[in-house]
Amino acid sequence: MRKKVLFDLDGTIIDSSEGIYGSIQYAMEKMGKEQLAQDVLRSFVGPPLIESFRGLGFDEAAAQQAVAFYRENYRQAGMFQVQPYPLIEETLQELAQDHDLYIATSKPEVFAKEILTHLKYDGYFKGIYGADLENKRGEKAAVIRYALTEIEKEQKAQQTIMIGDREHDILGAKENQLPAIGVLYGFGSKEELLDAGAIALVAETQELLALIPDSL
Repeated sequence: MRKKVLFDLDGTIIDSSEGIYGSIQYAMEKMGKEQLAQDVLRSFVGPPLIESFRGLGFDEAAAQQAVAFYRENYRQAGMFQVQPYPLIEETLQELAQDHDLYIATSKPEVFAKEILTHLKYDGYFKGIYGADLENKRGEKAAVIRYALTEIEKEQKAQQTIMIGDREHDILGAKENQLPAIGVLYGFGSKEELLDAGAIALVAETQELLALIPDSL
């Protein structure tokens, strides 16, 4: 049966750590703060950006300013500093023959579309959905809900599954009554994904080819 598959972007389709980490450090410098350790930088990938800055102790105004500095550098230098994961394009190409693929990311939608167009991956997806620039639709559950609403304008979003690398992807899917598969090659741990409720885990992209048809 043809399914609808929602993919996270960072840590699932692409390794975007270089551009993200550099833009975070730029924002910290502009805010007059010390540079962050690698493990702290890694924790930024997945949750809404403003949430991560709040987690550093920034008040609301400072967190919003840090996000603005981040995006300033990201637009200029970091956006296309990405590496697709091994065999992800071949996996997407094959999956797209039998299923409808979509992106649901906490990255701003405008950035996600530019990156996927740059990589020439946009053609594999029926829709690309992400956060807005005003931080009103940043939580993963809200992005997934938005994606499902848009999909249902064209057709019923039945037999749908989420694929992601962080607990936010799994929990966001559960909040929208969707099952989710966790990927272990991204930024989250096995324990994090299982604790969040992933129905299955994959260590490599091509494992999805066999798992998705049997997942619902």
